[in-house]
Amino acid sequence: MGMMEVATAMVLAVGVTAAAVLVVRHRMRNSGKWGKAMGIVREFKDKCGTPIAKLRQVADAMTVEMHAGLASEGGSKLKMLISHVDKLPTGNETGIFYALDLGGTNFRVLRVKLGGVENIKKEFQEVSIPSNLMTGTCEDLFDFVAGELAKFVATEGEDMQIPAGTQRELGFTFSFPVKQSSIAGGTLVKWTKGFDVKDVVGQDVAEELTKAMERVGLDMRVSALVNDTVGTLAEGRYSDPNVFAALILGTGSNAAYVERANAIPKWQGLLPKSGEMVINMEWGNFRSSHLPLTDYDEILDSETLNAGEQRYEKMISGMYLGEIVRLVLLKMAEEAEFFGDTVPSKLEKPFILSTPDMSAMHHDSTPDLKVVATKLKDILEISNTSLKMRKVIVELCEIVATRGARLAAAGILAILKKTGRDTVKKGQENQKSVIAIDGGLFEHYTKFRNTMLDTINELLGKEVSRNIIIKLSNDGSGIGAALLAASYSQYHE
Repeated sequence: MGMMEVATAMVLAVGVTAAAVLVVRHRMRNSGKWGKAMGIVREFKDKCGTPIAKLRQVADAMTVEMHAGLASEGGSKLKMLISHVDKLPTGNETGIFYALDLGGTNFRVLRVKLGGVENIKKEFQEVSIPSNLMTGTCEDLFDFVAGELAKFVATEGEDMQIPAGTQRELGFTFSFPVKQSSIAGGTLVKWTKGFDVKDVVGQDVAEELTKAMERVGLDMRVSALVNDTVGTLAEGRYSDPNVFAALILGTGSNAAYVERANAIPKWQGLLPKSGEMVINMEWGNFRSSHLPLTDYDEILDSETLNAGEQRYEKMISGMYLGEIVRLVLLKMAEEAEFFGDTVPSKLEKPFILSTPDMSAMHHDSTPDLKVVATKLKDILEISNTSLKMRKVIVELCEIVATRGARLAAAGILAILKKTGRDTVKKGQENQKSVIAIDGGLFEHYTKFRNTMLDTINELLGKEVSRNIIIKLSNDGSGIGAALLAASYSQYHE
């Protein structure tokens, strides 16, 4: 080999080595980034841990807060609101009643014909609330609602007409914290869920609706002002006398249960004939040092209109779970280049990843996680993902959903403890305790629901849990409100 050829070979060898070094460096850099991303996931998983001992601490802390909230107004983070519902439906109610269900970005108007447990007929219509009304004036919001209700009343068919000479009666489900003054009256304590209509706080919402109905010429009486959770309890009790508590697990979360009237020190009135009173816990506002909060929960809280409030709800309910996943992915994109050199701009947008989309990714059973890939592309405009990356995203959904479901189970344990149903009593070995649950999160997010149910069994043990029945309520906030309008109708005692 001549000098020239040797020199060329050396140059080529050096070139190949340099290229190889670059490849190795690139791989090392990538594996370093991957390691960093996995470190973020690991740390998040550790912080979200919900071992049984911790769940028991959460349940005990909630039971303490329940006692405090029943003892005095403002005595606890849990408002433990007195609903003034002291008689729940029996299954014998009959007649035609209306319901208005206002609790989110949509509201529903319903017409319900009651003819016994097996014979309920309902007609309803769903209406979207224009977003400007959610932060506008009291009059504008209620005039819009009353106008839509009047349009719906105008569609009454022959078999859905009320007897001549009687007034239409309405159950008004208003799913925001209300300080109830009577069965049909109560003032708004504060807005949640993105509403901020300034001049309603402190006003009687049933009165505001009545005034708006008068303005549109609609003759209708508000017979019952109901929180959606109390409505769910009424709907459950109508068909099953063993129902003693109800939960909402949907966009937001709350619980209501039947309490002994003599166990409510802050109750000033006469004890009701039934000896019982439904308590609306407003459990979303529960807080405790035992809750496994992370930095992402703090960021999420700061993004919301009600920062510092509803901390428990923000860990367990449908409005927030997808957002927690987004915040972890954003950190992985920013600090570990999880999606490449640039942070996908859509990923920086709060609440872009909804919980239904998170659920679809979590339940993806295709071998190559095609659903995850499609969701990332359609929602976040991220298309360059490997199967390895998609598996990590499913793991994040698992971490967030598991923590939420297990914490919800701890809340249920607290109610069972407070009502003495967490043990089997002598002579009551077969006494069933039924909890009715309404809400899309519980109904549609299968892995969340199954984890919650498994955790309840784990917390209670076999002997107790066979007597605790969780059942899906189908429309507590609609039919439940109509049932309470029937229970408290001016036409029957």
